[in-house]
Amino acid sequence: MTDTQDLAEKILAGERRALARAITLIESGRPDHREAGADLMSRLAGSGKQAIRIGLSGTPGVGKSTFIESFGMMLTAQGLRVAVLAVDPSSARSGGSILGDKTRMERLSRDPGAFIRPSPSQTHLGGVARRTREAVALCEAAGFDVVLIETVGVGQSETVVAEMSDLFVLLLAPAGGDELQGVKRGIMEMADLILINKADGDLKPAAMRTCSDYSGALRLLRKRPQDPEGFPKALMVSALQEDGLKTAWEEMTELVEWRRETGHFEGRRIAQARYWFEQEVKQGLLAQLETPQAKAAMEQAAEDVAKGRATPTNAARDVLNALKR
Repeated sequence: MTDTQDLAEKILAGERRALARAITLIESGRPDHREAGADLMSRLAGSGKQAIRIGLSGTPGVGKSTFIESFGMMLTAQGLRVAVLAVDPSSARSGGSILGDKTRMERLSRDPGAFIRPSPSQTHLGGVARRTREAVALCEAAGFDVVLIETVGVGQSETVVAEMSDLFVLLLAPAGGDELQGVKRGIMEMADLILINKADGDLKPAAMRTCSDYSGALRLLRKRPQDPEGFPKALMVSALQEDGLKTAWEEMTELVEWRRETGHFEGRRIAQARYWFEQEVKQGLLAQLETPQAKAAMEQAAEDVAKGRATPTNAARDVLNALKR
């Protein structure tokens, strides 16, 4: 049995091993672990600690891990504590994940001011793992100043990360062409900052053109109430040469401070809390379909539909009515 009180005290004291144990606990699907995880989150709810939550998305191969390592090293050099929650895609066949982010971020993983935690997506849509939101809250309670949430890569449901972050950063490669076709507008409308990575060497002219193109595209979007003048904006960075990272951080902190002063920061967190409450209710309802009784009813109803004895609509209604009893 997990001693959640002891674990909570160690997390509040900033113990990294306790934080790792806590994330493992909340990611577990075992009923007793879920209950202990809920109790732990309740004990930490009143800690009052806040970090800047930064969601980071981008196309595969754009250099997300390289950027996070260089960016994280810059922040820790300033005395800030940085947590990285990296979500790896899970195999649809085996369910396994590589979880290689610590290997890709070798320097940052050795930094005493940083904490890196890879998690499998477990086929959960939205580019994040099912319990990433709770992991973010645990990192905040442990006293980290910045929490970076790296998603699995651009997709149509990728914008879910915007519902658990204070800033949503989109990382793009120079001369990417139409690689974001079909998801571009949705993600651009969510992005607070677009960073054109790999702006170095032979790619620098292409990066300048890409940055200019996206700057123009952002000006065409309707201004959002949570943005000061000039935001969202596009900037060039080179994670490899660690160029432009300081400017990007200054822009992020400027936006956060403006939102705090105008009340948008707190308002966004309140809206996110409501969103995740609704998601928990929906997930709870879906979990009821996994019980043996529900599965048996579903199987019988599916057979009736397959043999023409019932329509899909009526069969579904009967199953749902049975669950209410």
